[in-house]
Amino acid sequence: MQRKTTHNYSIRMAVESDWEEAMELAWRTFLQFEARDYTAEGIESFRDFISDQWLKKMFLKGEYTMILALDEEKIIGLITLRSRCHISLLFVDGDYHRQGVGSSLVGALETWLSKEGDMHYMTVNAAPYALGFYHKIGFWDLADQQEKEGILYTPMKMNF
Repeated sequence: MQRKTTHNYSIRMAVESDWEEAMELAWRTFLQFEARDYTAEGIESFRDFISDQWLKKMFLKGEYTMILALDEEKIIGLITLRSRCHISLLFVDGDYHRQGVGSSLVGALETWLSKEGDMHYMTVNAAPYALGFYHKIGFWDLADQQEKEGILYTPMKMNF
């Protein structure tokens, strides 16, 4: 597959009709880049999380924020927010890695948090695959790597 090298993508808030495509992107990208670091329990825990109808209901009620990156109409990245300032999911289609999409999504969330949430920091439980990315954009470790329900993560924070 040929890698796309353009930076022509847009960022916008997700709407109800985006949910299924966004969660499919999260699942596909998780399997491609992160699943190798997890046990079968961790993979199942992640699938259960993104397919949970409670999570979708929270999104529909406006209590689970999602921002998307799109190449025309195709969702190429997503970032979600829970607990007022915690990144819950951040995934970028593999064909768009290292093109600024993830950084743009974090930047859009930072802007949204500053304006809408009056927050000046965000946290994330970073997967092993994503540690380098988060360090590069200004997050720092709050603790050593941890494991819960087969999911490996490092708690991180960034002030802005």
